[in-house]
Amino acid sequence: MRIGVIGVGKMGFNHVKIFSQMKDVQVVGVADVNAQVARDVAQEFDTRPYTNYLDLLAQDLDAVSIVVPTTLHKQVAMDALNAGCHILVEKPIAATLDEGKDMIALAQKVNKKLLVGHVERFNPAVGILKELIDDGVLGEVVSISSKRVGPYQPRISDCGIILDLAPHDIDVISYLYNDRVREVYAVAGKVFHSHEDHATLMLKFRRGMAGVIETSWLPPHRDRRLNVVGNSGVATLDFIEQKVVVYDKNWAREANVDRKEPLRNELRYFIKLISNGEQPFVSGEDSLHALSVALSAVDSYKSGRVIRVQMPDIAEVNTGKVSPFRMVKKQ
Repeated sequence: MRIGVIGVGKMGFNHVKIFSQMKDVQVVGVADVNAQVARDVAQEFDTRPYTNYLDLLAQDLDAVSIVVPTTLHKQVAMDALNAGCHILVEKPIAATLDEGKDMIALAQKVNKKLLVGHVERFNPAVGILKELIDDGVLGEVVSISSKRVGPYQPRISDCGIILDLAPHDIDVISYLYNDRVREVYAVAGKVFHSHEDHATLMLKFRRGMAGVIETSWLPPHRDRRLNVVGNSGVATLDFIEQKVVVYDKNWAREANVDRKEPLRNELRYFIKLISNGEQPFVSGEDSLHALSVALSAVDSYKSGRVIRVQMPDIAEVNTGKVSPFRMVKKQ
């Protein structure tokens, strides 16, 4: 499989590293506007550097990872699709809903796979928690809350924390509920960033369940957790430790999780997806929904109002699709 990576900053570097370790993948080249970065990464992984990604797309590739700033996603994705490539695009899918729709439409037109990098969907602990919920272990789930905080990364300058981090949890909570967000209310502010650097989102889903997302760049430590409350039990998930614990009135039980690196799972899945007839586990439509909720949250905190989330006029997808990775069942 002939692969290219466009954008080789911190995350793009990780894409190149993992792809280069796959025996059935050839990393044909990497592209970055920073010529020195492109040369350094290419030298480390024995591939070719490009400063113009169009030159990389001309190398008869099967697929590319697009790891550039969100505002550039559409242009790079459209060029890659028109060059005959399957594409993996880091989340969010695009900067606007219209841009995301155009990407999805073109992928369908040229019959190429479009996978969006909502990497937490490929976290084995999320797969286990989904199984527990679907098996009724927690009873009827009424609320899900998440906390995603950590120190600011200076590379993030084109958007605030809602568009950068909240889509992870918007997507995971929607996946666990197998539902879409109907309304959002957000409170946010900025201490040092030009956009918001801390925010709390309150979500109301179509079937009436609640979701709460707390996210911040102010804490000096990373914390990634999620809590699920049902009428028969409670579950906690630690994204970093890949740990799931279930509590009921008598016991606390830890699930067995086959811990694996989520990004490696995601990239391996992308390679398999290219050669099979399946639809992506995380579709463009899923990511478009997460983007719509995030944009509505920005509108909410700026206006101080509850915002009804725009439901993009696209075919409805099943957000409850089972994870493609085998998980170790609960004890």
